[in-house]
Amino acid sequence: MPVLCRPAVAVPEYTITHEQTLGLARSLYAGHEQLPLALRLIGNTGVRKRHIVQPLDRTLRHPGLEARNATYEAEAKARVPDVVERALKNAGLGARDIDVIIYVSCTGFMMPSLTAWMINTLGFRYDCRQIPIAQLGCAAGGAAINRAHDFCMAHPGSNALIVACEFCSLCYQPTDLTVGNMLSNGLFGDAVAAAVVRGMGGTGIELEANGSYLVPDSEDWIAYRVRPTGFHFMLDRRVPGTMEQLAPALSSLAAQYRRDASAQSFYLIHAGGPRILDDLSHYLGVPSEMFRFSRATLAEYGNIASAVVLDALRRLFEEGGCAPGASGMIAGFGPGITAEISLGRWTTDSPEPAAEQGAGSGVRADPAGAAPVRVPAQAPAPATDTAAVSTEGPV
Repeated sequence: MPVLCRPAVAVPEYTITHEQTLGLARSLYAGHEQLPLALRLIGNTGVRKRHIVQPLDRTLRHPGLEARNATYEAEAKARVPDVVERALKNAGLGARDIDVIIYVSCTGFMMPSLTAWMINTLGFRYDCRQIPIAQLGCAAGGAAINRAHDFCMAHPGSNALIVACEFCSLCYQPTDLTVGNMLSNGLFGDAVAAAVVRGMGGTGIELEANGSYLVPDSEDWIAYRVRPTGFHFMLDRRVPGTMEQLAPALSSLAAQYRRDASAQSFYLIHAGGPRILDDLSHYLGVPSEMFRFSRATLAEYGNIASAVVLDALRRLFEEGGCAPGASGMIAGFGPGITAEISLGRWTTDSPEPAAEQGAGSGVRADPAGAAPVRVPAQAPAPATDTAAVSTEGPV
């Protein structure tokens, strides 16, 4: 079975605290008739601190969609390489061992995808497949794990790299005075995460099954409205109550594989907000403590969109993992309303040695047999997975 290995996660060096967020809301939306509601909603998020990709004063300005998207591309190219290198190292693999890159992001747009730049710059093979996913929002982290699982099952022995790059602060809209937008200004944070799914060997979650579920007629509950100023986040008041409809989908998938969704050893759940976690805990009959990794991500980083489930997995690794064979569940939720669900078991198989010319070697052989091509060296990895990535990376 394919194994989801230890992720690497990085957050930007700039921060905004809960107190700063509330102060800004009072200043920016003074006199707004729904300001008290927005303040109450922001106060209930449980977010203590978030990381943002630009200093706060630049974040609050809107230079236009073109400039913002240029910032997205530059910051992605500066911050992704280090996280990818650490994820490969965690899995005991090199860049040339990767057969498919699944890149998920909903906070900027590039065509070709960043995957093409990664292949040309970071030492991946030229025949490496590319699967960019841009429109599943927060559910894309779960979808990436599921598509990596599917690929490795269809191509035995293959390895997949997942990269989630979310700069939610670049979607700040200063003129949007809807309550949903005001809430999102106090909820979302920025992060980059990566993880490898090994086709053979590895320590982590042995992926056994996956599934998806769409809440009928909920397309407009979470959405982007694309306007001249960029992406405007739309959040319907019905969203917090969706766990009543999604919890049965999690239970049903588990039951298909003779598992009890209420009795798993670990849960890696998208932290869309505290009520999402509270309600899912209630409807599944799971103690609140079992969602501690997701709650910690929400408190320390905010909702980091598709990167949440990977950061929750990082925290599970940091806690020491689980006993071999312990079963668990991963679930990402996003627009649609969509759920992407994975079932797996903890395994501690030793990874195979990395390929001789893996990540960081700086040399890649041309597939046509030409002389090796020199690629840029990578920056040294930070001391911990949560260390901020310098903005002075390769751009």
